[in-house]
Amino acid sequence: VRRHQEVHVVMGNEACDLDSTVSALALAYFLAKTSPAPKAAFIPVLNIPRAEFALRTETTFLLGEQGIPAASLIFRDEIDLEGLHRAGLLSLTLVDHHVLPGADAALEEAVVEVLDHRPLERDRAPGCQVTAEPVGSCATLVTERIAQGPPGVLDRPTAALLHGEDGRPSLSPIRGGRLTTDGPRLSPPGTILLDCVNLSPAAGKVTPRDVACVSLLKERFPELPAHDTIFEALQAAKFDVSGLTTEQMLRKDLKVLSGDELLLAISAIYVDLETFLRRPGLLQDLDAFCQAQGYAGLVAMMISFNERNEPSRQLAVYSRRETLRSVVCQALEEATTPSLHLQPLRSPWSCVSTYAQGNALASRKKVLPVLRAAL
Repeated sequence: VRRHQEVHVVMGNEACDLDSTVSALALAYFLAKTSPAPKAAFIPVLNIPRAEFALRTETTFLLGEQGIPAASLIFRDEIDLEGLHRAGLLSLTLVDHHVLPGADAALEEAVVEVLDHRPLERDRAPGCQVTAEPVGSCATLVTERIAQGPPGVLDRPTAALLHGEDGRPSLSPIRGGRLTTDGPRLSPPGTILLDCVNLSPAAGKVTPRDVACVSLLKERFPELPAHDTIFEALQAAKFDVSGLTTEQMLRKDLKVLSGDELLLAISAIYVDLETFLRRPGLLQDLDAFCQAQGYAGLVAMMISFNERNEPSRQLAVYSRRETLRSVVCQALEEATTPSLHLQPLRSPWSCVSTYAQGNALASRKKVLPVLRAAL
């Protein structure tokens, strides 16, 4: 970084799931290989503290299978983005999100590009390049970008990370805390398979462009493993919460919304509601988690899949503030874009409202705008 006159950071969202991580790694590598700016350092940044990384089990699994050690990655608490921006050195590309949290408001003017698969909630400055397309995985947009680039950038190691592979080790493309140009080419379709639930139409996520990207990788590199093999391994890693405390489960896939001087946590939980409610000391754990982090409330979005990869969803809304809990529950119950088709369930505590979610295709990505509008 000291030798460069510009630091171009590619950063995913604060949930730092597999899609965000691989999209940031892949796009940063692509930019490093193709950028006409020789004095720029391109750095993928994982948008969580390093201590949180072990909770992203599907990400640690896939990167481990590809021989990419955690020591080669750069995390949010290891780089001073604000300092780089104040020094006039920072350019920022956002992948898998396009709205920075309030704490990062000062970085907004450094954003030069956005790649996201969510509907835009705000406009960007005229000089910011925006790609926002309704595909199942942000990694699809990154794959399309790389495939349209110079020949050779999308090569065998890149396809292996995108598509997934059975434990063939490779060297990391990041050394000494920064990207190099002699490592394997990073890119994303185990990620697409996981995000799009193995391309299953029943899950309501996959689009023709996701399917086309996975097909492209398989056509160019036919020796890649079968889809089912990769998906089942990643899905098992993602849903393995054995040994996690309740706090770790809540932090594993967490997003936070702010409004009217309060914070609302939204956690994806990879067990069913009944199993979650049976956890010993759950209410005390919810109290402690929200108090420690300053959250006024929490929405826990349970998801599980049957043998046909069909999702099942339930919700739990927790808050000791009755007014906030009522506002959140009313917004979810009355939502129309999308309608969640909620059915109230009996809850063991008055401060926790629970629901069966009839519309199992309404993922957190689709519910977040509903909650943001309510705050």
